[in-house]
Amino acid sequence: MERRPRTWGLEIVASPSSHRPLPGRSEPPREGNEEAGPGRSPGSCTDRRWELPRQGEARAWAHLQKNPPPGEGGGEGVEGRGVAAPGAGPVRGSGTCGPVAKFPALRAPPGSADHPHTSAMRPLLLLAPLGWLLLAEAKGDAKPEDNLLVLTVATKETEGFRRFKRSAQFFNYKIQALGLGEDWNVEKGTSAGGGQKVRLLKKALEKHADKEDLVILFTDSYDVLFASGPRELLKKFRQARSQVVFSAEELIYPDRRLEAKYPVVSDGKRFLGSGGFIGYAPNLSKLVAEWEGQDSDSDQLFYTKIFLDPEKREQINITLDHRCRIFQNLDGALDEVVLKFEMGHVRARNLAYDTLPVLIHGNGPTKLQLNYLGNYIPRFWTFETGCTVCDEGLRSLKGIGEQHHKAQVEEFLAEHGSEYQSVKLVGPEVRMANADARNMGADLCRQDRSCTYYFSVDADVALTEPNSLRLLIQQNKNVIAPLMTRHGRLWSNFWGALSADGYYARSEDYVDIVQGRRIGVWNVPYISNIYLIKGSALRGELQSPDLFHHSKLDPDMAFCANVRQQDVFMFLTNRHTLGHLLSLDSYRTAHLHNDLWEVFSNPEDWKEKYIHQNYTKALAGKLVETPCPDVYWFPIFTEAACDELVEEMEHFGQWSLGDNKDSRIQGGYENVPTIDIHMNQIGFEREWHKFLLEYIAPMTEKLYPGYYTRAQFDLAFVVRYKPDEQPSLMPHHDASTFTINIALNRVGVDYEGGGCRFLRYNCSIRAPRKGWTLMHPGRLTHYHEGLPTTRGTRYIAVSFVDP
Repeated sequence: MERRPRTWGLEIVASPSSHRPLPGRSEPPREGNEEAGPGRSPGSCTDRRWELPRQGEARAWAHLQKNPPPGEGGGEGVEGRGVAAPGAGPVRGSGTCGPVAKFPALRAPPGSADHPHTSAMRPLLLLAPLGWLLLAEAKGDAKPEDNLLVLTVATKETEGFRRFKRSAQFFNYKIQALGLGEDWNVEKGTSAGGGQKVRLLKKALEKHADKEDLVILFTDSYDVLFASGPRELLKKFRQARSQVVFSAEELIYPDRRLEAKYPVVSDGKRFLGSGGFIGYAPNLSKLVAEWEGQDSDSDQLFYTKIFLDPEKREQINITLDHRCRIFQNLDGALDEVVLKFEMGHVRARNLAYDTLPVLIHGNGPTKLQLNYLGNYIPRFWTFETGCTVCDEGLRSLKGIGEQHHKAQVEEFLAEHGSEYQSVKLVGPEVRMANADARNMGADLCRQDRSCTYYFSVDADVALTEPNSLRLLIQQNKNVIAPLMTRHGRLWSNFWGALSADGYYARSEDYVDIVQGRRIGVWNVPYISNIYLIKGSALRGELQSPDLFHHSKLDPDMAFCANVRQQDVFMFLTNRHTLGHLLSLDSYRTAHLHNDLWEVFSNPEDWKEKYIHQNYTKALAGKLVETPCPDVYWFPIFTEAACDELVEEMEHFGQWSLGDNKDSRIQGGYENVPTIDIHMNQIGFEREWHKFLLEYIAPMTEKLYPGYYTRAQFDLAFVVRYKPDEQPSLMPHHDASTFTINIALNRVGVDYEGGGCRFLRYNCSIRAPRKGWTLMHPGRLTHYHEGLPTTRGTRYIAVSFVDP
């Protein structure tokens, strides 16, 4: 005899001001699980919800008489559909909090106050059923979800399976995994397969075949996650009024020739999907009873043929979840699904049907989109809480201190310390291709059983956090990268999504992650430049020795494609700022100190390396001295800037002769010659002008109010003073509106003597500080001379600004 759809009870929804939970029963936690009708948001209503155990009509009527719900006496339903009383069909209505259930078929039973023959018995009949209700509550009825079992197939514990389990545990689902430890008997990447799942399910159902009240959910796991709890799942299943409900898809698979046999659907998705279905245990036993196929056969084709057989479909009582109320398959539906954030909850909403599915399935080519949704669902990241799982499963670093690799480092330094300035594992002289070099590095770790982690850092990464490695190891992921961006730009080392052809696509959350408005640990499809890989992963899922080749992709894209192909998740963390990316597209390698030329491409790094740490204080007027009238003295260059500029000039080596004839300048004649090298001789003129604009011009405007400079110059040069070469400079005016004179080495250490004397004021600066500049007017007022250098070599950088 065919089973009638079960009804667990009458759901009452009432406003807190008009209704209270029954005494002795706590209010059930809200899962944010009600679906929205037009113009309202699920979970936004403040109503309290609970379920009353199934009652007789008289008892339910008495309870409604005693505690009338808002509106006309109905409870909030799902998608506007109320839960009717026994004998009443599904109805629609609206109340003070959206859709409510109405009860047109719920008549006053004999003996009630509204029955024509029993009005005199009103007090007794109203109070007696209420006492029965309280007694029933006190006994504590079993929860409906206690009769729910979730079955899935997982032959090994992949990261996808662990994600599935974590989402199930979040909602307290009971999970039983079938096939753990078995070989998957279908070649990876083949279109057919899945018969192994049917075989395992059939075996598992043998002990449940006679449990009429047991509801079983069977679902894939590697590419599935739960978005809501058992209560909502069971509620929607029973509202479907069928014994078995399959997920539905937009696309037919695997046999398109069967399309004409499918029943026509006026609203919703038409085709069966085998990745998820739910039903009563006896009905599911009937469903798989005829299976005698091979593990490599198609499970979807098997279930499809049963569904398309009208007799079997009616006998087993199968329907499809056409409007994605329970199951959301992403293949063919990516444009329909969005994230919905509200009140500390996050759900996937289907815009086409205005539903909130319970399970999300990244079937077919939509695994990356599921990874994106899985960064948030279920409630892993919300605007109110931030990342709620970032501290789960952390690896303890207790006992790992600064001495961890001390012995190895000391051994290496003892052998190579005298010869290395920076570490090179593979130099250009080897002429090894990029991908081959990366494969070699990964394989060194793979072959060494003591290698716990492989840390790859490209040349364009500037690590600034000393604890970078510890912070990455602590996250305990197989593959993880720290967020790295270029200063002031959205350029980063990860992609949030991929285009159809496998290249960059911007995800909805990309900008928020890059700019730090969303902080967490994110499952992403592409990382580059810097990443940490577990040695166990290189010896396990990523054991291929050719990780960095894949079709015609570059090594970074090939690596990520191969990692994705092995179902290994790549994570990106922006919980800490570990450094940033350099822009090396136009990096020059023809100079001794190539970083000096990076003021355009990497301005923040250039500033950090070459501009004095106290420059900002000087700009605020706190470190500016006035040793002579209208002569200002303030810090501008770091030790590195001074040293590298001097070394660059000496490396170039073409110092002038210090006579009046000078072909480098217009007219070919120099009135007051020095032994020098011009900035344009080393190709540094453009970079020097940028330096003047960014760092000298703001000081000029502050120190000489009302004067605004564009920092134009005809002459910028480094002067060398030596006792036996040119020890001093005769009195002169500079051909400038103002002049800067930067000391590039240290008096008393590198040389003796030297300095500058302003004759008009009889004022001398005899101990210029390394990295500090003198700024003074050029023409008319500040007639000056260079004082003799008596020992060593003195270097200064000079610019005649605004000639």
